[in-house]
Amino acid sequence: MAKIADLFIRSEHADLLKKLNAWDVAYHQNDAPIVDDATYDEAKSRILEIESEYPELAKDGFSTHVGAEVSSKFKSYPHIVPMLSISDVFNESEVSDWFNKLASKDLFVELKVDGLSFAARYENGVFVRGLTRGSGTMGEDITANLMTIPDIPKKLSGVFPSVIEVRGEVYMARADFIALNENSNKKFANPRNAAAGSLRQLNPAITASRKLSAFGYTYGDVSERDWNTQSEYFEKLESWGFKTTRQWARPAHSVDDVQNIYNDVILHRDEIPFDIDGLVIKVNSIATQEKMGSRANSPRWEIAYKFPAARGITRLNDITIQVGRTGVLTPVAELEPINIGGVLVSRATLHNADEIARLNVHIGDKVTVQRAGDVIPQIVGVAERGENTEPYVFPDVCPVCGGAVVRESGMVARRCVNSLSCPAQIRGELEHFVSRHAFDIDGFGARQIELFTNLKWINQAADIFTLIENHGEELKKMDGFGAKSVSNLKNAIDKARNVDLHRLIYAIGIPDVGEVTAKILAREFKSLSALRAASSVQLKRIDGIGDIMADEIVSFFADEHAMGALDNLLKYINVKNPTIVEIKDSILNGKRVVLTGTLTKYTRDEAKEILERMGARAQGSVSAKTDIVIAGENAGSKLTDAQNLGITIWNEEDFDNAIGER
Repeated sequence: MAKIADLFIRSEHADLLKKLNAWDVAYHQNDAPIVDDATYDEAKSRILEIESEYPELAKDGFSTHVGAEVSSKFKSYPHIVPMLSISDVFNESEVSDWFNKLASKDLFVELKVDGLSFAARYENGVFVRGLTRGSGTMGEDITANLMTIPDIPKKLSGVFPSVIEVRGEVYMARADFIALNENSNKKFANPRNAAAGSLRQLNPAITASRKLSAFGYTYGDVSERDWNTQSEYFEKLESWGFKTTRQWARPAHSVDDVQNIYNDVILHRDEIPFDIDGLVIKVNSIATQEKMGSRANSPRWEIAYKFPAARGITRLNDITIQVGRTGVLTPVAELEPINIGGVLVSRATLHNADEIARLNVHIGDKVTVQRAGDVIPQIVGVAERGENTEPYVFPDVCPVCGGAVVRESGMVARRCVNSLSCPAQIRGELEHFVSRHAFDIDGFGARQIELFTNLKWINQAADIFTLIENHGEELKKMDGFGAKSVSNLKNAIDKARNVDLHRLIYAIGIPDVGEVTAKILAREFKSLSALRAASSVQLKRIDGIGDIMADEIVSFFADEHAMGALDNLLKYINVKNPTIVEIKDSILNGKRVVLTGTLTKYTRDEAKEILERMGARAQGSVSAKTDIVIAGENAGSKLTDAQNLGITIWNEEDFDNAIGER
């Protein structure tokens, strides 16, 4: 039983790590968060709990993780002193646990500014390089962009070290954020996204056109230090020409002091002209900080005491229902628009029927809306009952097709059972089928699918491959199309006829089977026929496949309608079964590998597929943890970074030798 439990834990860990990495890329690289802080923090807390119990998982897990790998859009450089993140706490008890372990009770409490971290290096007082946090060990070069920000001096004043790397936060004041959104075609979700999106521009002129501000708060590499406390360092920063949050910073010597500061800042949060999401509590003595040191990804001498999400009260005007590709009905709150922390909120998720019942919300109520992590608004309660309102009755028929809505045993979601002809489900399934990680049919997106399904030209995946043959001439006569565009669409469809097994498995929409699981199944069974014949027992033996998922896979392949549609599809496509290399015999097994430049024998995707089959992890950028860089023709900055970091570099011939004859 212990072994089975371990497998479940490892599967949960792998799933959490994948999600957190994806969320970090969205937040740090793309400046477009896809989950709220509460969801992220819950996942982060759970994975750290697992890694504490299973230390072997921490080695390459989240415990050693900071931010996200640097983007290939920018040149990157190593941080001479790692740029770590800060451990989060969420209540007074957690603050107390940390405080009780401290030798020094002299604390310095600062605001946690919600912006983008930067590191600005000065040599002999002159600004020479600016980096983002990046992965913590490697940062993106944003020197030209930082130079456009008035709060970051190009030359230090006063007396300063010969070398000093000032670290701080670039942010956008709320007033400047509102003005930007009012005068721009592109609407940003919140000031943090606006600041990050403005700072991480390839054209510094765009950065300069947006009003960014900055605070300094700590330091990295330094040649000599003549300050002994964090509070003294703030004075130094200001003497050099930096702004700080010193006017809001306060000393503390007990947990009660910290909590009083926390409560006071919460009370006056709206009076602060920029967004904050908590307090940063530091041991004031620099000598004590250095003595306490750091964990793999965070200092021991400081914590971030996070605030609850921003809230507001507004009227619930309506509840609408969205129907997804699996038939699940998701209720959405339609709100009287309200500005919460600089963001205009007009819709919020209500999750499911049980959540509506739990909240007991009626259309017409005034409700408390929370911008959880400034990303996804949600209703947290009823502030005032509306006049003459009635409890919301969840529909028992699909609002799209009129099909019956059922709640399956043991499930929370309500689902439309009309999977064969519900337009919303058909469109959703087809959009999934043609998506990038599935059949990846260029020019065949949501707009085309809506058009073709409305015309009844396509009703299942197989119809895509007969579309031009059956309706090509009609299509040429339609607005927005023509002979050339129809020819391009035909070429894209024909190209998709040859599909890798893992893409097919992902595309056909097996419940709970995502891209990674599809690759696992393809690697394990090697052919679609073998997967179709697999028993639940066989599936449950595979690392990463749990009981529920195994049963879902077996049920999918036992469904006559699904198999009829699949068999029909197979008439028009050629499935490429994977060439499996025994990874235990591969010198690439377990290695982190970065591809750069152009390979003559392989496309980038083909090379990545080969690496994955041999047990390697293909990475997008070079870091200190990279094991091998494979450099093709016209290799760029990644090759330079690898040389600077002393990483093993292969050419294409070395890669061929490693993978053997193909």
